Order: sequence, then structure tokens, then C-alpha cells
Amino acid sequence: MADRIAVTYRVRSTHKAIEARARTIAVEQSVEMPVEAIADATVLRDVMGAVQQIAPVDESRDLFDVTIRLAASTIGADAGQLLNMLFGNTSLHDDVVLHDIALTPAQAASFGGPSLGIAGLRSLVGAAGRALTCSAIKPQGLPPEGLAEIAEQMALGGLDYIKDDHGLADQGAAPFAARVRACADAVRRAAARTGYPTRYVPSLSGSLDALRHQAGVARDEGLRAVMVAPMIAGWSNVQALRRDYPDLAVFAHPSMGGTAIRPALLIGTFFRLLGADAVIYPHHGGRFGYSLRECAALAQAARSPISGIAPAMPVAAGGMTLARVPEILDFYGPDVMLLIGGSLLAAGERLAEATEGFARAVAEHRYGG
Repeated sequence: MADRIAVTYRVRSTHKAIEARARTIAVEQSVEMPVEAIADATVLRDVMGAVQQIAPVDESRDLFDVTIRLAASTIGADAGQLLNMLFGNTSLHDDVVLHDIALTPAQAASFGGPSLGIAGLRSLVGAAGRALTCSAIKPQGLPPEGLAEIAEQMALGGLDYIKDDHGLADQGAAPFAARVRACADAVRRAAARTGYPTRYVPSLSGSLDALRHQAGVARDEGLRAVMVAPMIAGWSNVQALRRDYPDLAVFAHPSMGGTAIRPALLIGTFFRLLGADAVIYPHHGGRFGYSLRECAALAQAARSPISGIAPAMPVAAGGMTLARVPEILDFYGPDVMLLIGGSLLAAGERLAEATEGFARAVAEHRYGG
């Protein structure tokens, strides 16, 4: 049999109907036509999906895990086609969640993965052995000077990374090039005062041409990291950006990630495969509904060994507060980046002081204490 990828779907179905439902998914995600109409033996043998296993998860809730083996030849090394063949048509069905995938080391390596990974992100700010810190510049609607003032105050607090809010784009109030120049200058001024190499991370948006142009602007400004939302920009475009700018760290934003794909798989594995050095996601107890179990699985997927693929840094975000820093660090350990945005910005004129308190709390934390 040809090279296959094992894909697991969590399916809502009765016990009586699950075998037929599994076969339907296997056909839908491979040949997508009546099997009896296929006369080519090679297609039937090497291309059509095959049900490998059906395992009950919770029969009281009609939940089953269905593992299907799909032909790797239908995917190649294109990240967009990977998503299409794993979940394209089946994503339209409300009884299926794309739950897990088992790639061979060679299959995983073909997608490239992060250029810098956790070690590279640490190296950019000279931070070893501790968690990293991050915050977000907002709100959109401010002019470049207003956004730059916020960035400078945060950088004076000694953060590792300061990123654009994902809502900032090439907008009239703050066009991309003007915003990036202003914020980059502000962070450099602050870094010159503190002696700490805080890194500014602009948000990229638009077509592939726009993404490439904006990445070039960022690199010309001496920046070493950018942020992009893969579910909006497109997986293949993010993959192309990674190939074109291997010296830039990529932060992947989870916007539009609330689809029927398990978060640990989407954000922890897929975003990492297509080149994200850091994957942002909402930690438990903030503004979004991820469980502690799912957060742990997501961090493990981002950091766990995959042959030929660097680990990505999990970035816990989504309504975090300074009071929760010890709890979150004990949960993840030092290989994590904490992103606190709104609760720092609420400090107003005390932003630099609040940011410094955040950085100090992370730097001084004793794990398991």
C-alpha cells in the first residue's frame, strides 16, 4: 500500500451507524465520489481512504474516535493541501472534529517547521532557563505615535517581546509602514535606556504579496520577529513567508481558530509544522473556554520532539493577569511565554511600572514553590 497518514476524527454517531459514517468520511476525504464508479484499481488501492480503527470515546454521548489512513501522495508538502485533504469537505459536517494526526518523521520534516524555535526565541532576547514575557499594543484606532508610546512604556518595563494587537493592519489611522517605524524606534529607545534587548513583533496581514512586502519592511527596520494569523492569511501563504524570510521568527495568532479542529492539533501541531516559532492561544480561565487538559495538550504538541522539526514556544494569553503568573508558570514550566495585555494596559500612566512588575514576577519565580 502507498505511503499513508493516519488521521483521527472524533465523530458523533450512534453505535449502529458509526461504521457507515466512518466509511463515508474515508471516501469524502479521498476520492469524493461513489466508490462503485471507480474502475482504476490503483486509485482504489493507493488513493481511497481506508478505515483503520473505530474506538468508542463515550457511547453515552454517541462519541467515537475514527482513525482513517489517507494517501500521503494526495498532500505532498503543501500545508494548505494538508488541511484540505484532512478536513476540507468533512469540516462542513457538524458531527465531526479533526482530533489528531500521526505523521512519519519524513512527512513532518517535509513541511519545514520553525526556523528558530524555542532556542532561537530565547537567544534573540538572551534569556535562558526562565519563561519569556510578552504583551500586546492596542487599541486599534490610535495613530502611530500613540501606539509607539505604549510600546515604549512596555519596553521600559523590560519585556522580552511586544507584539501588535492582531487587529492592527494596514489601516488609515496607522498605516503599516508608519506604525512599524514608530514602534520599532520606540522600542529601540527604551532598550537603549534599559540595556535589555526587547523585541517588537509587528502583525502582518493581507495578500501574499502584502505579507512579503510587510515582512521586508520589518526586516529593513532591523526587526527579528513578525506575527501572522494562519487561518486568515492561509496556510500555504504562511509556509511561503517562512521560506522567504527564514531569519524572522513567526508568531502564529489563533484568530479564526475556533473551528472544528482540536486546538492542540490546530495550534500546537499544524501551526508549528507550517513554520510558527511561537503559537499564541488562550489559557484556561481567561476570556475563552479552553480546559486545563487542552492547554496542557496544546503546549505538549508545540514542544514535544518531532524528528527534523524544532519545538515551538507556547504563548499562553487571553485575559491573563499578573496575579496568575505563579500558577501559570507552575503549570507549564519555564518553556512558555506569558502574554499579558489588557490588565497591563489598565495601569494607564503606570504602564511601565506594571510591565516591570510582570517581568520581575516571571524572572524571580521559583517553580513548584
